[in-house]
Amino acid sequence: MSAADLTAFLEANPDAIACELTSVRGSSPREQGTFMLVAPDALFGTIGGGALEYMVIEHARRLIAEGRAEEAMDVPLGPEIGQCCGGRVRVDLRFADASVRKSLLERAAADDESRPSVFVFGAGHVGRVLAQILHLLPVRLEVIDTRQDELDLLPADITARRVAMPEAVVRAAPPGSAFVILTHDHALDFLIAAEALARPDAAYVGMVGSKTKRAKFSSWYREQGGEARLLDRLVLPIGAQGIGDKRPAVIAALAAAEIMVHIGKREASVGPMAAPAKNGVVSGQ
Repeated sequence: MSAADLTAFLEANPDAIACELTSVRGSSPREQGTFMLVAPDALFGTIGGGALEYMVIEHARRLIAEGRAEEAMDVPLGPEIGQCCGGRVRVDLRFADASVRKSLLERAAADDESRPSVFVFGAGHVGRVLAQILHLLPVRLEVIDTRQDELDLLPADITARRVAMPEAVVRAAPPGSAFVILTHDHALDFLIAAEALARPDAAYVGMVGSKTKRAKFSSWYREQGGEARLLDRLVLPIGAQGIGDKRPAVIAALAAAEIMVHIGKREASVGPMAAPAKNGVVSGQ
């Protein structure tokens, strides 16, 4: 959830209850600190779905109907409620007054800032689908292309830029960025990939193509003085996963999963660039 989405929800739903997992013991669908908002006719976010979430939604709407400001729930995630996680959670529910809203928005803004950047170079068939998938994921996405007519085909809410020299974008990218290369020009692909491989902090460097394209790039890269060992970091072809399906939507779906796995591995080893706020939005602590 982005700060912009949260702002829009809060503006549209003045009567909302913030529901936060303030304690988690054992297995749970979501971690401590996860929250959702419940309004009389709308929802924002999720605390894991299933019977737990339905119970919380019901309690929250009862609070709204009765004009009460807060309540706490202690819920075993077992046969009693039809779930089999085996853990136990405390859920604090509180009316989203000005203080709670401020805390929620601060957390959402911090989460936005901590998201890893993903740059998709190329807004063609695969690039467009990939961008639409990544737009749903917790990343800061930007689509780069030299062709404005291709960028114009993207949904309006996806950040996109027409850039004459896309390889310069790689040099200026934030630490830990992921780079996905799918332009209409193999020579441009090669320039972008060379810049990306020169970034030891890159979470992912991937290029659409074939084994033949990989061989050609590898030969060119070494001729340009590139270090052969860095070629091991290049994912080419992207989204292969051994299934050989070349349909754009399939490649894009598999590539998106591949990118998130690489980002997750990097964050597990070095940590995210900036940790989101840990303060509870309901407790205000």
